[in-house]
Amino acid sequence: MRFEKLKKPVDVFISTFSIIVMVLLVICVTWQVFSRYVLQIPSTITDEIARFSMIWVGLLGAAYTVGLQKHLSIDLFTHNLTPRNKAFSNLFINFCIMGFSLGVMIFGGLTLVSNVYASGQLSPSMQIPMAYIYLALPLSGLLMLFYSILFFIDNLHSLKEYD
Repeated sequence: MRFEKLKKPVDVFISTFSIIVMVLLVICVTWQVFSRYVLQIPSTITDEIARFSMIWVGLLGAAYTVGLQKHLSIDLFTHNLTPRNKAFSNLFINFCIMGFSLGVMIFGGLTLVSNVYASGQLSPSMQIPMAYIYLALPLSGLLMLFYSILFFIDNLHSLKEYD
């Protein structure tokens, strides 16, 4: 890939952050089970942290998967295509990802964050603004958009090689 210098630091950041959040998630769930069944006093804060961690890991993991180009795809139609037609197919796929990222994840996510922030909604246990939790949606969308733009440009360059 032509843009590896741009892509690599973002990959490292997302993977490192996701690993840290996943470790936090496992610790919180383990403590939740221990406090509920052994101590007989369930911890509401760790339940909330686990829920929010799952949101962040899921959305950032989806962005990371787009960056690795391991997202859900159906190879049934592209399996027998020529390299040139596969490049066209990849252009279309990345264009669709860009549209989804821009429209649903970024625009819709920012709308959600601003509405929740304006309403002043707080999380029940920790009393932090829920807008901070929902920031994972537009952030993940920005990362998906970044990756899909890189792959789109890369596929455009590959099409020139087939001419």
